Amino acid sequence: MVQEIGVSEINRVVSVVQEKFDLDFSNYAVSSFKRRLERLIEVRNYKTIDNLIFKIENNSFTKEEFLHEITVNVTEMFRDPSFWRAIKKVLSFSLESLPKIRIWHAACSSGEEVYSMLILLKEMNLLDKCEIVASDIDNMILARAKDGTIAMRNMELNCKNYARVHDDYQDLMKYFKVDGEYCRFDKSLLSRVSFRNIDLVKAESTSKYDIIFCRNVMIYFNQALQSKVLNLLHKSLFIHSYLVVGTKETISSALEVAPKFISVNNEEKIYKKIKD
Repeated sequence: MVQEIGVSEINRVVSVVQEKFDLDFSNYAVSSFKRRLERLIEVRNYKTIDNLIFKIENNSFTKEEFLHEITVNVTEMFRDPSFWRAIKKVLSFSLESLPKIRIWHAACSSGEEVYSMLILLKEMNLLDKCEIVASDIDNMILARAKDGTIAMRNMELNCKNYARVHDDYQDLMKYFKVDGEYCRFDKSLLSRVSFRNIDLVKAESTSKYDIIFCRNVMIYFNQALQSKVLNLLHKSLFIHSYLVVGTKETISSALEVAPKFISVNNEEKIYKKIKD
């Protein structure tokens, strides 16, 4: 049976992780961080939080391993098809006329959202004028995203989502090559993406984008960190550009930043920057 983890145990882990790995989890939502720690201890058969701390302190648990275990990497292609139909409208009515479109997928996880966007851009004949950055804090999951490999067992759901984005039947598999139990995403499309390791907790704005995707990330942050990250994303957008967050997320709690956006699609959580 896994030890019940309390606030004092969580604080001990946060402290040792910051000291050993230079990672700051102090502003992550406590309930979510607690669940991930409990899962990590169970999966690794550590039994107690002391065992985990000992492993970290004695360099037998790496930074990359910890990030991979503690961050949530559950995703799928064309997740929430209604969202992707809304994004098509944003691209058609607002971004299509731009000479260049700069896109940032923040916290891209294993890449399914990035692959979905690449396909959408190709089908809208916009890909050639797009610059795409995909980032995550987890190097292991970034490597998976770069590789473009998806297990065949996941493709049925991906194909169903893709079909629901279109008015007529479309076959997602034309963008993949089947290789045994895996599918390999079109390398010519994947080559259009610059993958980068970026920690949203520490990052500073160094580039400007026309649309930023940061979906289903901030639900794992407390309010203070949400505000900090939203300020970063705001600074990283051109005026009249777009920010996309998850359907269970909102920007309203960021009192400094929220008035600088208007809602374009409240249901799909698409916002437009109106003030610097």
